[in-house]
Amino acid sequence: MTLATLTVRTDTLVVTWTDSTTTTPFPTIWLRDNCPSGLHPETHERLFDLLSIDEAPILRSAAIDGETAVLSYTDGHISHMPISLLSAHRPGQSSFDAGDISAQHWRADHGAANISRHAANSILADDFALKNWMQDTATFGLTIVDHLQDHTDAGVEIAERIGFLRATNFGSTFEVVNKPDPNNLAYTSVALPLHTDLPNQEVPPGYQFLHCLANEAVGGGSLFADGFAMAEDLRIEDQDAFQLLCDIAIPFRFHDKSADIRVYKPVITLGYKGEVIEIRYNAHLAGIFDMSAEIMPAYYRAYRAYMAKTRDPKYRLTLKLKAGEMVVFDNRRVLHGREAFDPSTGFRHLHGCYVDRGEFFSRLRLLVHETDVAIAA
Repeated sequence: MTLATLTVRTDTLVVTWTDSTTTTPFPTIWLRDNCPSGLHPETHERLFDLLSIDEAPILRSAAIDGETAVLSYTDGHISHMPISLLSAHRPGQSSFDAGDISAQHWRADHGAANISRHAANSILADDFALKNWMQDTATFGLTIVDHLQDHTDAGVEIAERIGFLRATNFGSTFEVVNKPDPNNLAYTSVALPLHTDLPNQEVPPGYQFLHCLANEAVGGGSLFADGFAMAEDLRIEDQDAFQLLCDIAIPFRFHDKSADIRVYKPVITLGYKGEVIEIRYNAHLAGIFDMSAEIMPAYYRAYRAYMAKTRDPKYRLTLKLKAGEMVVFDNRRVLHGREAFDPSTGFRHLHGCYVDRGEFFSRLRLLVHETDVAIAA
């Protein structure tokens, strides 16, 4: 949609678009703050000092010059505002963001067989395939990459197609094997209830990559559940419990001989639209609750209500990964776990790493732009 007319008011520019039924008011303070002359010509970072002008600049005139709106102010400043900028950033309307992908919630009836699969060779060789896989992963929070080569770096190569790895106190990569003297339950053969990794971190890792190199033992099936779906169901069923899990920060802690990492954070975090954007749930790493005694019984009821959903088969997908398969999931959305296995019956070895959400969506935005340009060429 293009611009049709400009109407000048003292502290507002009213834009009428070409359909003649849509108008948008732009406050003059916004127009001055976003004048292209106030940006660095190379970095495009804002240099303009907002305190250098009045809080309500007075607009004197406005005219259309091709694809530009020319705005003149009483203090002598003249802005050349691209019409495309005005159209893309209308007050009250979020601008397009290729990384803003709505989560499609799922439950057990989605079926493990319907988890989206993508071939490793295609992801490594082709940006279109990489983009499509990343979009699926962002939408569902869970995908499988298959036909990986039989070496520990194969999964890392896929992750590094997105960006650099997130290092934690466990290193940049980690081996999920049964081993002596473990510092984490993942390095044992016991069952792991559904959880998110490292909620004790100030910012938990984003996307997790678990590459199966061997899974020969009896047992050891992988469990997954959509934490967002469980939270939204709780919101409908018990609004008070849901709100307590959003409002009350609880302690999370991991400690061993070389690290003692702890935070206070809520189990459920909401975004600016009110939608669930993060789950921190790990009963093994939750610290001792220390909220006031008055709120503690109600909080325990809320916490148990969410815990009950993590045990409910209604939400759970179970699959046994095969050598050459890698599961990729949003660690701040999808809870994962493991059935117990018998290490005496065979070897089980997963190789893991993380890529943060920021890196993931940065790469996706660039891919969408690049592939759109390629299609248009």
